[in-house]
Amino acid sequence: MIYRTDLALEKTEPQKQLRREQDGCVVTRIEENGARSVTIEVNSISDHLDSDHGVLRLIVEELGGLLPKEGPVLVAGLGNRAITPDAIGPLTAEKVLATRHIQGEIARVSGLDGLRPVSVASPGVLGCTGIEAVELLIALVDKVKPAAVIAVDALAARSPARLGCTVQLSSGGISPGSGVGNARPRIDTATLGIPVVGMGIPTVVDAATLAADLLGGADAEAMEKVEPRGAPMMVTPREIDLIISRGARLLAMGINLTLNPGLSLEEFEELT
Repeated sequence: MIYRTDLALEKTEPQKQLRREQDGCVVTRIEENGARSVTIEVNSISDHLDSDHGVLRLIVEELGGLLPKEGPVLVAGLGNRAITPDAIGPLTAEKVLATRHIQGEIARVSGLDGLRPVSVASPGVLGCTGIEAVELLIALVDKVKPAAVIAVDALAARSPARLGCTVQLSSGGISPGSGVGNARPRIDTATLGIPVVGMGIPTVVDAATLAADLLGGADAEAMEKVEPRGAPMMVTPREIDLIISRGARLLAMGINLTLNPGLSLEEFEELT
C-alpha cells in the first residue's frame, strides 16, 4: 500500500539524514535530488513555546539559509481557511507583515524605512475559487517579480506522533494536497521560475496509513473499515485548533524575523 506523507523525514532512509540536537529540538537535514529539506521536531506546538524562543530561532536560521539574501519575497498562505486542519497557511499569511507598499515618506516618518519588500497572498483552493493556487501565483510572480516565494501549507504525516510537533522547510517547494490524496499542481522553481521554499506543519494522518502501521499491514477487510465505500478519512488531534493558531503564529514570526531582522518580535506582534 502507499503510505501518504509530506515529510521528507518519513520518505528517506536514516543513512541519508543528518541529525543534530539544538535548543531542545531535533533538527534533521536531508539533501536529495538537488533539494534540501529541514525538519525541526519540537515537544508540542500546542504547548506554550519556550521563553527564550529557541524554536523560533531555529526556524529563522534554517529559513534564512534557503532564501536569497536580498530581493522582494512573496509569501503564499495555501489551504482552506474554513477547514481547521487546512487553515494554517491562510492564518500564517494574516500574521506576516506586508512591507512592499511601505516606501518613501511614509516609511521615513513611521520608522520603517529600509525594510525588505514583502508581499502576502492567500490564493484559496480550487473548490472555492475555480482557480488552481499555482495559476494565481504564476500571475502574481509575473506582476510583483519577487526574488523568491515562501509557500506555507498544512502537511500530512505518516506517524501521529509528529502531528503538531514538527516544522518542515524545503527548497523543493510544495505539492498542495498530496498527503491527503488530492494532489494539486506543484508549486516550485520549475512552475514559478524563481526559488520556492515550502514551509508547513503536519496536522493530519491518513486513516488507512495509521491503520496499516498499527496492524502491521492492511488487508481488504481492514481497508473497508477505515475507508468505507472507498472514501478516504483523515485523523487529526483533538487540540487541532490550538495547533493551528499557535503554529500559524510560529511560522509567521519566523518568516517576519527572517525577512526583516531589524524589527523585534514584539514590534512584529504590534504591527500585525
